[in-house]
Amino acid sequence: MPNEPMYHDGMRQLQDVRQTRPLADRLEQVTVRTAFTAEDREFIERCPMFFVATADAHGVPDCSYKGGLPGFVRVLDDHTLAFPDYDGNGMYRSWGNVLSNPHIGLLFLDFENPKRIRVNGTAQISEDDPLRAEYPGSVFIVRVTATRIFPNCPRYIHKMQLVEYSAYAPRPDYTPPVPAWKTFDVFRDSLPVRDRQDDSKG
Repeated sequence: MPNEPMYHDGMRQLQDVRQTRPLADRLEQVTVRTAFTAEDREFIERCPMFFVATADAHGVPDCSYKGGLPGFVRVLDDHTLAFPDYDGNGMYRSWGNVLSNPHIGLLFLDFENPKRIRVNGTAQISEDDPLRAEYPGSVFIVRVTATRIFPNCPRYIHKMQLVEYSAYAPRPDYTPPVPAWKTFDVFRDSLPVRDRQDDSKG
């Protein structure tokens, strides 16, 4: 929540052990913001992936990778970003958590030119969001209202190069291939009807 302190007692305890409380306070003063800057927007919208952390109603955490083509995450205004949910494994651990507990943490990374930004806030998921029409292959749209935006030191980001974008990433006028695991016999009878493409052969 916006009015909650940046650091809770557990964080303060470790800051005091390492004598970093003044540094932590200075970082909050200097780097933490509640509105996206133009630089934040440019960085986020060129990222082809991010990590998302959620928790259920009991605080049990889950972390997931989300990928797409650059631009699949959009900064809509000073406090809001949105991105599509694409077809996955059907467990809905992240977005199911959001329905129980809207608090969310996103981590955007650039491995080629090491940089990272954290976005903490609350999320909503909708099948009827008008943005869905702009995202071929989308199932839901997730909107995040940012309460804290802050960069982190990139020193431990290993420098890596993107070789190619995933062939499965949805895009206009393109039908992604069927993932191999959906053709395995062990899953065939549990797939939703829309994915049982070869049932007529069975």
